[in-house]
Amino acid sequence: MKTSDEVRSFTVEADDDGIRVDRWFKRHLPQVGFGTVSKWARTGQVRVDGKRVKPDDRLEQGQQIRVPPGGDAPHKKAKPKRELKPAEIEQAEAMVITQTKGALVLNKPPGLATQGGTNTFNHVDGLLDAFAPGEEDVRPRLVHRLDKDTSGVLLVARTPGSAAFFSKRFSGRSAKKIYWALVIGVPDIKEGVIEAPLAKQPGSGGEKMHVDHEGGQPAKTKYRVVDAVGKKAAWLELQPMTGRTHQLRVHCAAMGHPIVGDGKYGGRDAFLTGSISRKMHLHARRLIIDSPDGPGKLDVTADLPEHFAASMEQLGFEESKSDATPMRDDPPPKSREEKKQQARQHAKNYRKSQRGPRRGRGGAQGRPSKPRGKR
Repeated sequence: MKTSDEVRSFTVEADDDGIRVDRWFKRHLPQVGFGTVSKWARTGQVRVDGKRVKPDDRLEQGQQIRVPPGGDAPHKKAKPKRELKPAEIEQAEAMVITQTKGALVLNKPPGLATQGGTNTFNHVDGLLDAFAPGEEDVRPRLVHRLDKDTSGVLLVARTPGSAAFFSKRFSGRSAKKIYWALVIGVPDIKEGVIEAPLAKQPGSGGEKMHVDHEGGQPAKTKYRVVDAVGKKAAWLELQPMTGRTHQLRVHCAAMGHPIVGDGKYGGRDAFLTGSISRKMHLHARRLIIDSPDGPGKLDVTADLPEHFAASMEQLGFEESKSDATPMRDDPPPKSREEKKQQARQHAKNYRKSQRGPRRGRGGAQGRPSKPRGKR
């Protein structure tokens, strides 16, 4: 494959707004490997608007990318689309909640993986060709994921531009995701925040996470108890403020209230007796995110899967008790100027508080008082 012997300049287009530098190369110059991109960034050979960048920095529309020799070659041909069976097309279409110009919103059933893996051949990503039947149609792409046994709202971007747009909202934490969960027992505090850093559990091959206060990545989840059945079980709303692997499942278990059916993190204690399903009861109920198609929000709610709805009914929980409203936002972080102003005000108040005591020690005329007593 021919490569360029000259330095070239590329302009970031609207469809690439918000994309990472390394992913821009993968999309437009796929013959340049990640190792080469990292080396170019480390040595300052690849620059954006004349400045050094890291592979995970995000690009903005209109920026100029300097690419050193070796980076200008014809775009690699896209992989041919997979021809789906009628049953697979029907399965894909049955998941659709709503469609817009830039988004496809699905209600993922439990037991269906989001992406493929070892011995995983039936997954959402593999069904997306159903929404781009023609050779010229752009294939939709995933912008986030749900665990295999978690059901609910799954957002798919229909264009490269909307994919970058949504990725920016997820990474910037402006997207609001509210989950419903049934848990064992009832939290003593009815509404609160779980802050427990997470890391891969050693010896699990990366398949399991655990709370690690020393080496874990920060993880934060807001929760609210909607209803409870004595001390037996509770219905929670969960709102993840970070996006760590298995975050909600680990946080609930760490709180002492594992999600019903989650034997991986709750063991035997994660199951209720009687006719309550042994499947996991975690459902992405609602997603609120900015829309790339114009002003306003994309606000979507997903119906419960059959086993979850049956358990709610058996436990006496009424869906009407919750509309999955996002929980109170934390106060926005203070700007640098606000912090300086606060520090100046604090110093001024401190000086004012010290004036009285200094005058008192100096006597009525403001002269230093003579020492009393023996030397």
